[in-house]
Amino acid sequence: MSENEISKIIVDCAYKVHKSLGPGLLESTYEACMYYELDKNNLVVHKQKVLPVIYDNLKLEAGYRINLLVENKVIIELKSVKKLDDVHTAQMITYLRLSDCKLGLLINFNVSLIKFGIKRIVNNL
Repeated sequence: MSENEISKIIVDCAYKVHKSLGPGLLESTYEACMYYELDKNNLVVHKQKVLPVIYDNLKLEAGYRINLLVENKVIIELKSVKKLDDVHTAQMITYLRLSDCKLGLLINFNVSLIKFGIKRIVNNL
């Protein structure tokens, strides 16, 4: 399955979760629901995947954790904030670079309509 096909399923799941729960909950709640929905769609999903940094041939666990990694191809970073900031985009770019993934979806559930909370970020390898 391509990254674009996976991302379509992810967006559909985000719509379903947001429609059911609405805005204003904790990120961990949205993460649990997104994991459930993605798993229900028969996708391989990893929660809180540790993302090490390789420095000088040394593997360092520097505290980076991907909220959800889908099919080892698409990173999902979930937020429940007033608005997405540049630091959130920078975080996703870092995750993409460290993981060698091509596509990341930054999803903010604290919006009136989920379409306003989804930001697609592509890693230009």
